Amino acid sequence: MTLQKKRALHIGGASWLLLGAMHGGALADDPPTQLPDITVTAPSPIQRHRTAPTRAPVHVVRAAPSRNRERAAAVQPPQAAPAPAPQQGVLPVVTDQFATVTVVPNEELRRSGGATLGDLLFSKPGITGSSFAPGASSRPIIRGLDVNRVGIVENGLGGGGVSDLGEDHFVPIDPFSTNQIEVVRGPAALRYGSTSIGGVVSATNNRIPDAMPTCAAAPFQSYGLPVKAPLADAGGQGCLNVETRTSVSSVNRGVEGGMLLDAGDNNVAVHADVYGRTTSDYSIPSYPYLFDQTRPVNGRQPNSATQSDGASVGASYFFQGGYIGASITQNDSLYHIPGIDGADHRTRIDAHQTKIAVKGEYRPDAAAIDAVRFWVGATDYRHNELGLADPTDLFSDGVRQTFTSKEQEARFEVQMMPFNARFATVTTAFGLQGGHQELTAPSPDNPGALFNGLWSPNNNNRIAGYVFNEFKFTDSTKAQVAGRIEHVDLHGSTPDFPTDFLPDGAPQSSFSRNPSYTPVSGSVGLIQNLPGDLVGSITAQYVERAPKPAELFSRGAHDATATFDIGNPNLTIETAKSVEVGLRKATGPFRFEVTAYYTRFSNFIYRRLTGVMCGSDFDSCGNGDPSNEGRQAVYSQRDATFRGAEFQSQLDIGPLNGGIWGIENQFDVVRATFTDGSNVPRIPPVRLGGGVYWRDSNWYTRINLVHAFAQNDIAVIGETPTAGYNLLNAEITYNTKLNQSWIGAREMTLGLVGNNLLNQNIRNSVSYTKDEVLMPGLGVRAFANLKF
Repeated sequence: MTLQKKRALHIGGASWLLLGAMHGGALADDPPTQLPDITVTAPSPIQRHRTAPTRAPVHVVRAAPSRNRERAAAVQPPQAAPAPAPQQGVLPVVTDQFATVTVVPNEELRRSGGATLGDLLFSKPGITGSSFAPGASSRPIIRGLDVNRVGIVENGLGGGGVSDLGEDHFVPIDPFSTNQIEVVRGPAALRYGSTSIGGVVSATNNRIPDAMPTCAAAPFQSYGLPVKAPLADAGGQGCLNVETRTSVSSVNRGVEGGMLLDAGDNNVAVHADVYGRTTSDYSIPSYPYLFDQTRPVNGRQPNSATQSDGASVGASYFFQGGYIGASITQNDSLYHIPGIDGADHRTRIDAHQTKIAVKGEYRPDAAAIDAVRFWVGATDYRHNELGLADPTDLFSDGVRQTFTSKEQEARFEVQMMPFNARFATVTTAFGLQGGHQELTAPSPDNPGALFNGLWSPNNNNRIAGYVFNEFKFTDSTKAQVAGRIEHVDLHGSTPDFPTDFLPDGAPQSSFSRNPSYTPVSGSVGLIQNLPGDLVGSITAQYVERAPKPAELFSRGAHDATATFDIGNPNLTIETAKSVEVGLRKATGPFRFEVTAYYTRFSNFIYRRLTGVMCGSDFDSCGNGDPSNEGRQAVYSQRDATFRGAEFQSQLDIGPLNGGIWGIENQFDVVRATFTDGSNVPRIPPVRLGGGVYWRDSNWYTRINLVHAFAQNDIAVIGETPTAGYNLLNAEITYNTKLNQSWIGAREMTLGLVGNNLLNQNIRNSVSYTKDEVLMPGLGVRAFANLKF
C-alpha cells in the first residue's frame, strides 16, 4: 500500500517541512517476527531531515526535495492509514548528516526518566553529564567539552538561564516535558554560535505547534513524534489529544507527574503542559566522603533533595503556506547542593525562569525562495543560593548569592530553492542571529562593597550571519560548505588583581572592561553512500570562540561551588581546528556508527584550580591559609589537543518467542592534553559497554552493562584520580492500544527500569565534587503513560 504524508520534523531546533512518499509493504500479512520494509523519500540534508530506522530492516532512498506547487490550496489534515507503531529500542542511526547526531527519541525519554539533560545523556557514547547535583544540576559534556562549548536550545532558541556560568546551576529544560533530544555535532552547530564547538543539545516539544494535530488512532511515527498535518490552511474537524506521564522511584523516593494537551480547529492549534517532581536525599552504596570519615550519612547522600515544576501554554495560527505561533513557559526548581560544604551550610538553590518564545515559517509560491523562518525569544531568569552564613548558627540562614539573567534572542533564516549549477544541484540557506544578555551576581555578604558578589553587573551584545551551501553531485555524493561571522561586545569590570592572582602574572590597571571580538568560523563536509548500505562522511571545521562573561569578569567567592573564581580580562579568541571521520549503517539487522575525531585548540580557555585556598576576599587568597574554604579557580589559556573515538551498534540476531532478540555494544574514548603533555582537567574516562535486548510490537526488554575505566590522566594541581565502575541497568516496557470505552485512553505504556543494579560506588571524573558526592545507588523506577 502507498501512504502519502506530509510531516514536520524538528531537527536541531528548527522545523523543516517535508513532503515525502512512504511506501509500506503488506503490513497485515507479515508474520510476527518479520518486520515490514519502509521506503522513505527524503530531501537533501540542508533541510535537516535525516533517515533512521523506526522498524528494522529499513531501506533508505534519498532524493532531491520536490516542490509542492499545490500547497497554496486549502487542505484537510490527512487521515493516517492504520499502521503498527514503531518498535521500541531500535537504535536511531542518522546517515544523512555531515557529523555525528545522537538521537534520544520520545519512547526512550519516557523509559529513561532522567531529571536533567546531563543525567539523561550520561552514558551515551561521547557524552556524559557534569553531575554537580545528580537529579537536579547536571549539564551535558560532549567529548570532554563543557559549559562554554556546548549549546543548549529548545525549539530552536537558547535554553536561557546561567548553567554555562556555574556547574551548580540547573538547565531550565526538563526532559519530562520534552518529546525528543538531539545532540548535534559538526557544521549544523554553526547555526547556533561559536559557543557550540563541542555540539548542540537540542530539545524539541510541541509548545509552539508547527502543524495541526491529527486524531488518527495510530499514525506513523518518526523518532517517537506523531505525523502532523500539512503546513497550510488546515480547517476541518477539531481534534483533542491528551497525554499523562507519571512515575515513582525508589532510590530517592521520587514522585513525578504531568499532563500534556494538544488541540486544533479552524486553523488554530493549541498546546498546554504542566509537570511536577519531588525527591528526597537519594540512597548511596557507601560512605561518600573520601577524605573525611567523621560525618554522619545514614545511607543517603546528604543535602541532595530536589523539587521542581513547570507549565507552558502555546498556540499557532496556520494560513496558506505557513504558520506563526507563540508560547509562554515557567520553570521552577528548588534543589540542594550535595558535598561537605553544601551539607554543612545547607546550601540550596531556588531558581525561576519565565520564557516567551515566538516562531513561524512561510513558504511563498516563488521561484527563488523555498522557505522563510524566524525565531524570537526572551527569558527572565533568577536564582538565589541559600544557606547558612555560619554552620553553627541556624539563624544565619539566608541568601548568600543571587544570579540573574535577562536575555533576548532572535534568528531569521531564508532557504533558497535548489538550482542546477551543472556540476551539482545547489541549495543555500542564509541566516541572521542576534542577542543581548544582562547578568548580575550580587551577594549580601559584602553590602556596599565596590565589587560585590561574583561579578559586577555585566552585559553582552552579539550579532552573527551564517550561510550553508549544499552541493548534490549525485544521489550518492553530497558536500556542504558553511560559514559564520559574529561580533560580540562585552561590558563589565574587574578590580586590580595582585600579580600572584593572575595566570599571566601581569597586574591590571583599570576597572572598566569593554572587550569586543569578531570570531569567524567555517566548515566543509562530504557524505558518500557506499556499497552495503554504508554511508561515510568527513568534515573539517575551523571555529573561533569569544570568551564568555564569567571567564573575563569573575572576581569573587562562588558559594555553591566553594571556589573563589578569578577571571582574566586579557583573554583572547579561542580557536579550534577539527577533523571528523564517520562510517554509519542505518539499515538491516546490523546497525552501527563509528566516529573518530581530532581537534587542535589554540588559546584554549579553561578553569584552573591553583591549589590555593581563599576566603571571601582577595587578601585571604594571598596568604594561602588552609582553613579558608574556597578553592582558588583562575581562568587561563593554553594550547590543547583533543582526540577520540565513539562506536555504538545493534545486531538483531533472530526470532525468539514471537519477537526479535539481539545484542548491542558501545565504546568511547577522549584524550585531551596541553602542548607540554600535561592533562586537561576533568576529562571523562574510557568506557566500554554492551547488552542484550528482546522486542516485539508490544514489549521491549533490555539489560546493559557499561564499564568505565579508572581515570588517572588528571591535572597536576587540584584534581585526584577517579576509580572505575560498572553500571548495570535493566528495563522492561509494555505498550499497547486500548479500547477507549474502558477508561477513555487509546494507548498505554507501562515500564520498570532498574538503575545501578550492582549498587556500585560511581564517581564522575568530570565533577568538581566527585570526591564528596556519589552517584545514586541501586534503584527501581516504575512509570505509566496514557494517551487519550
